[in-house]
Amino acid sequence: MQISARNALKGTVKAIEVGAVNTEVVLEVAPEVEITAIITKASAEKLGLGVGKEAFAVVKASDVMIAID
Repeated sequence: MQISARNALKGTVKAIEVGAVNTEVVLEVAPEVEITAIITKASAEKLGLGVGKEAFAVVKASDVMIAID
């Protein structure tokens, strides 16, 4: 895979929740570290995503926000 984004985090699909239009994908990138993404249902099907499969979370953003509670 070649991609221009610098932040590609390799992980394992932990959960998938398919909706009518979108699919929520939870990717475990380290023990107890998860990233959740919402992608189109069509994209999830095209990628052949499934629990336990390897995938990448690709982060491409101009702004990254930090917050505290």
